[in-house]
Amino acid sequence: MLKEKVEKALNEQINAEQYSALLYLSMSAWFESKGLPGFANWMYVQYQEELTHANKIFKYVIDRDGEVRLKGIEQMPTEFDNVVEVVEKTLKHEQYVTSLIDKLVDIAVEERDRATESFLKWFVDEQVEEEANVSEILDSLKLIEGKGNGLFMLDRELRQRTFVDTTQAE
Repeated sequence: MLKEKVEKALNEQINAEQYSALLYLSMSAWFESKGLPGFANWMYVQYQEELTHANKIFKYVIDRDGEVRLKGIEQMPTEFDNVVEVVEKTLKHEQYVTSLIDKLVDIAVEERDRATESFLKWFVDEQVEEEANVSEILDSLKLIEGKGNGLFMLDRELRQRTFVDTTQAE
């Protein structure tokens, strides 16, 4: 059974993951409206991943006889200035999510909840990958100054990304 403090923190993370999903869906829509289907696809896959992250935590809380408490999701931005800004915001958001996961691990350790600590290792590792992927795209965008033929080549490359539910790998 989950301790109250751990359960509360996990519920907050479920909601944070759902917010992330909708933020990325909003970004996907923005990219579509700008004629960048590859970037839109990449963000749509991010949206799908974030939902699976929320669902993984949801199932874990249930499996540990906890109670899931969902909250309303605050409005996320829908307008952006340019492609580079969107990807910079994505990186900043992923860094924020990493800090949330780190706090969750701290709570699990503090509460001596070894099962939750073990469960969260997957998320710690996932965040390293998330930040690295976004940083790579941002570096490419900066090299091409977020425009021109390079932008369209990068857009074409990002069309190739497909969703794989990595939460089911274990």
